[in-house]
Amino acid sequence: MSTPMNKPRAERRPDKFGDRRRELAQSALLTLAQRGYANTSLRDIANNSDFTHGVLHYYFADKNELMIFVVREYKVECVKRYDTALELANSPADLCVRFAAALNDTVVEDAEMHRLWYDMRAQSYFDESFRPAVGEIEKGLEDMIWRVAVRYSELDHAPPALTPPQAYALIDGLFQQALLRWLGGDTTAGDYLAAQVIDVMEKLFT
Repeated sequence: MSTPMNKPRAERRPDKFGDRRRELAQSALLTLAQRGYANTSLRDIANNSDFTHGVLHYYFADKNELMIFVVREYKVECVKRYDTALELANSPADLCVRFAAALNDTVVEDAEMHRLWYDMRAQSYFDESFRPAVGEIEKGLEDMIWRVAVRYSELDHAPPALTPPQAYALIDGLFQQALLRWLGGDTTAGDYLAAQVIDVMEKLFT
C-alpha cells in the first residue's frame, strides 16, 4: 500500500528550488533591466537586493544563467498577453487595433524589460552560451506574430501573404524602432508604433 512517505521525493515536495530561483530572479530583474548585462555583476545584484552574493551564486552558476532565466520567464508571460487580442477580434480592422494597442502598452510599460531582451540577443552574437535561449525565445515570438497573421487572414478570408520569419521581422523591426524612440524620451513612440503596425498589417498580412 502506497503512503505519502513512499512517494518519490519530487512528488512529495513542491519545487522549492525552482520557486527560490524565480524569487531571486524577480529581485534581480530591476537591477539587470536598469543597468544592462555589461554593467551588472552578481555582486551588484546582491547589493541591490535582500540576498547575499553567495545565495545568488548557489542558485545561478553565473550572471549569464541568471539573465537567461529572467528574460525567458518574462517573455513567456509577455507572449500570452496577445492572446486576448486574437480571441476578441471580430474583423481584420478590429484585430489590427487590438494587437497594435497591446504593442503600444508593452513598449511603454515594459521598456526596460524589452531593452534587456535586446541586450541579451546582442550578447548572443559574441557569447554562444546565450544562443540556445535566444533561439528559443525568438521562436516563441515568431510563433506569436504568426498566430496574429493567421487570425488576420481568417478574418479577411484570404491566405497570409508573408512567411512567419517575414511577419516577425517586420513587427520586431517596428517594435525596436519604437523602443529606441521611447527610451530616448519620445512620449509619442507607443502611438507611433501602433499606427505603423496597423498600416503594415493592412497592407502586407494578406
